[in-house]
Formats: sequence, C-alpha cells, structure tokens
Amino acid sequence: MRNVVVTGGSRGLGLGILRRLTAEGYGAVAVARHMNEQLAATMEQIDQARPGALQFIPFDLAEIDDIPELVKKLHKDFGPIYGLVNNAAAAADGALAIMHNSQIERLIRVNTLSPIVFTKYVVRHMMADGGGRIVNVSSIIGFTGYSGLSVYAATKAAMIGFTRSLAREVGRRGVNVNAVAPGFLETDMTRGLEGDRREHVARRSALRRFAEIDDVADAVEFLLGPKAKSITGTVLTVDAGSTA
Repeated sequence: MRNVVVTGGSRGLGLGILRRLTAEGYGAVAVARHMNEQLAATMEQIDQARPGALQFIPFDLAEIDDIPELVKKLHKDFGPIYGLVNNAAAAADGALAIMHNSQIERLIRVNTLSPIVFTKYVVRHMMADGGGRIVNVSSIIGFTGYSGLSVYAATKAAMIGFTRSLAREVGRRGVNVNAVAPGFLETDMTRGLEGDRREHVARRSALRRFAEIDDVADAVEFLLGPKAKSITGTVLTVDAGSTA
C-alpha cells in the first residue's frame, strides 16, 4: 500500500483529498493541528471498509524547527512515503497597507516556508526510497491576483516557482513534483456569499459555476497516479474556466 501524507487534512479540500485517496487504495496520513468532528467521522467511515487506511498525526506546521522530527516519525511509523500533498494554508484578507507585520509573517511561514521545509525532509526519503510524488496546492490567485489578498497571492505564487524548480532538481531521482491551482470552490464559504456576489463570481467562469472540492481531489489523485508518470513541473488549474 502506497502512503500519501496530506497536510491540512482535517477539513475542506484536505479532507476531500484524503477521502479520494483512500477510496483509490492509498494509505493516507492526515497532518493537522487538531482532530475535529469531520475528520473523526471520516476516519470511522473509512475504517469500516479499510481498517487503518487513514491515520491522523497532530502537528502545527508553523513549528518549523519540529518538522525534521515529524518526518522521521512518519517514515518510522508508516514506512516509505510515496506521496506528499502540501495542502495546509492560512488565509487572511486585508489591504497590505494596514495588515499587521505579524500576520504577514504568519502567512508566509505557514503557506511557503513550512511546505518548503517539510518537502525538504520528505524528498530526502523519497530519493533514498527510489522515487515519489509531490503535489503542491497553489491557487489561481497566485497568477491572477485579487484585491485584499496580496500576501496570500504572494505565498501561492511562490509555490508555483518552487514546484517548477524542484521538479528539475529531483526528477532524475524518480520524484515528480506538480501543483494544482484551484479557483473558487463550492464550499461553505462561497455558499455564504450574498446572492448577487455569488452569481457574479460564478458567471465569470467559462462553465458558469464553481469547481467542487471533488474536482480538485480528482486532479491531485491523477497527479499521484500512474497516468501522470511523465508529468512533472506543471500546474493543473481547476477553476471551472474562470481563468480561461
């Protein structure tokens, strides 16, 4: 059974990715700060069909200095790490001119520094074990921009540059590195938008709707799977055509 580590796996997109991967036969490890009801219910459900297929490791990814020990524990407890999905991210909106420096630093720490350091230690094992797959979750905002999200956009653009460069570094050692760039997703947050604003955002996409979490989970699963063996250093956009 191939093991895939998914950060930010307790809710939303991370949880959707975990569900898809376990349904496709992977062993999945959710890394998140806390257990919650959604993750607990998902683990219980998956355990009935495939005992032990989904595991949970509590960890605050802002604690950069503890990442080497975390990766050592993951490798020791679960064996070779075939896949890493860097999904965890903090989001904060606000004009840059009035954003507190500590908030800027936290966004960069969690969204950029943490996944880079985490990948550093995981990819060492992947190269030693004969290969693997890394999927970084970026965002269309990383290349389109969005008012009030300048720092978030900067962190997501950074992940695209990281993806393309790392793919060149580790490809000869059998490691594929790609990114997915979701657009606005059909989530509780977008469902909470006022009717007119929601319709306006949806109308801007070629398909006149939001993409769904399952659509992005499908893209991640594809990039981890055998059909993507010759794909590396690319960004797969899943946005229902809003950037078309």
